[in-house]
Amino acid sequence: MRDLPINLLRTFMVVAETLNLTEAAKQLHKAPSTISMQLNRLEDLIANPLMERGQHGVRLTAVGEQLKAHAQQLLNLHDQIMGSFQNMDISGVVRLGTHDQYASRTLAPLLQDFILSYPEAELEAVCDYRPDYLLDLLDKGKLDIALVEMLADTEGGVRLRRDELVWIGPKNHFVHTQSVLPLVVFAEGCKHRQFACEALDNAKIPYRIAFTSQSRSGVLAAVRAGVGIGIVPYHTLEEDLAIYQDLPSLPDMEVTLFTSPKANEATRRLEKIIVENSIFNPLMIGARY
Repeated sequence: MRDLPINLLRTFMVVAETLNLTEAAKQLHKAPSTISMQLNRLEDLIANPLMERGQHGVRLTAVGEQLKAHAQQLLNLHDQIMGSFQNMDISGVVRLGTHDQYASRTLAPLLQDFILSYPEAELEAVCDYRPDYLLDLLDKGKLDIALVEMLADTEGGVRLRRDELVWIGPKNHFVHTQSVLPLVVFAEGCKHRQFACEALDNAKIPYRIAFTSQSRSGVLAAVRAGVGIGIVPYHTLEEDLAIYQDLPSLPDMEVTLFTSPKANEATRRLEKIIVENSIFNPLMIGARY
């Protein structure tokens, strides 16, 4: 029986998630040709095709889907074993504050990486849609690190990614043409809500708050139901929703990381994982991707 190299499985999992060799190469910091060679080698070991390559990306075969289901478990166990030996001296509590749009999407694989790499550290996370509230907790010593959205070109923190806010609604729906614009927003304290209301006030467009939620899932569910229009950063837009471009422009925001000056080493390791990950690319200023 032949062994499956861990590095090949890692490459396979990134390609299986992105379904795009170019994007996978970017995330892995490798040439696309290297990614193809690694996939070919893995297919030789499996003795079955794992993917079907096409002009617009790749698609997993039935064998590829089966490998994907098992490979992540193997990688998690491998990382946990290695982390327990390599990082035994990194311990302590790490208190993270962030918006749930990051905790449930962008941050999820990074937090998994941290937990597996530093098994002696204790991660505690707080999700809140109010950046000012989270930064206040950080200042009071109740959080060690906070990932929040800040208005672009303001000061403070490490700026990781710049993105525009966009108006969104269901496709093939005319909710944005109502005489009084219905809004689906977070509760008071949300910057998206604040800037949307200010933009509509300045444009003298009448509106009403049709639905309020404290979670991203609640906001998006109401938007999909046609209750009203939502506001999200462009890079978090989901495929089944449409952008409404005939409404007033909204300001750019920046994903920003704040770390307590008294942070322990475990917190610094989480900070490094977040800052260095290609998901947050400081070079892609103002770009849609």
